[in-house]
Amino acid sequence: MYYLLLTPPAAFIVILLFSWLMSYLSSFLAFNKPGVPKALTKAYTGGEDVKTSRIQPDYSQFFPFAFFFTILHVVTLILATVPKENVGSFTIAFVYIAGALLGLFILFRR
Repeated sequence: MYYLLLTPPAAFIVILLFSWLMSYLSSFLAFNKPGVPKALTKAYTGGEDVKTSRIQPDYSQFFPFAFFFTILHVVTLILATVPKENVGSFTIAFVYIAGALLGLFILFRR
C-alpha cells in the first residue's frame, strides 16, 4: 500500500497538493490583498517614475563575454574528462581545443 505513494504520478499529486496548500496558506500573509491591481500593473523602479518605453538595455558587450565563458567552461569540461589511458582521446581533445581557440579568435576579431 505504501509503495503506491512512491510511484511518480502519486508523488506528483501529493507534491502538487502540498504546494497548493502552502500557496493558499501563505496568501494570508501577503501585503497586497487580491483584487488590488494597482501595485501589480506598475514596474518596480525603486520609487521613481520611469518611462518604461524609453528603457532599452544594451547587450552588445554582454554576449561576447557570455560566449567567451561558455567556450572556456566547455573546453575545461572536455579536458577534465579526457581519460589518460587512451592516446586517441588526446588527439580528439587537441582538435576540440584548436576549434575552441579558433572560435575565440573569431569571437574577438576586431
